Amino acid sequence: MADEGDVLTNLSNGAPNGADNQPVAGLISQYVKDLSVENPKAPESFQWQEQPELDVQFNIAAKQVNEEVHEIELKISVNAKCASGTAYIVEVSYCGLVGMRNMPDEQKHAFTYAEAPRLLFPFARRVISDAVRDAGFQPLMLDPIDFNGIYLQQLQSRRQQEEGGAPAGQA
Repeated sequence: MADEGDVLTNLSNGAPNGADNQPVAGLISQYVKDLSVENPKAPESFQWQEQPELDVQFNIAAKQVNEEVHEIELKISVNAKCASGTAYIVEVSYCGLVGMRNMPDEQKHAFTYAEAPRLLFPFARRVISDAVRDAGFQPLMLDPIDFNGIYLQQLQSRRQQEEGGAPAGQA
């Protein structure tokens, strides 16, 4: 791109006739697909004095909607237990429709399982916080999750399994 007296020129980025061939990815929409809140010991649980032990699980799933759109699903489950019993259980399936075009497969994979969940997580976290509050407890603010770090660990683990997974006796 060249500057000529505050006028931008050569905006085609090398694409003839405005061809759309640059890699692009972005969030199209996001939504709660499923939400479950259980408060099984209410109203007794509101009298418990002990801090509940939290078990937080999360999973990422992806489904192709069409050639350029994928649904990314962030599933988060929170189970709060005390010696007296289960205080609450919150499960959310928070989804986003992600558009990806002109991207190599490895970049699509990284965006699907690292970047898209990173974008969705703050909103899923708010849904969980509100659900816990609406169940009658103090809002739960989950710690941030390093989805990129987890993604890289998963890739490294998979590579190590593939390298060390050769049957015995073969070189």
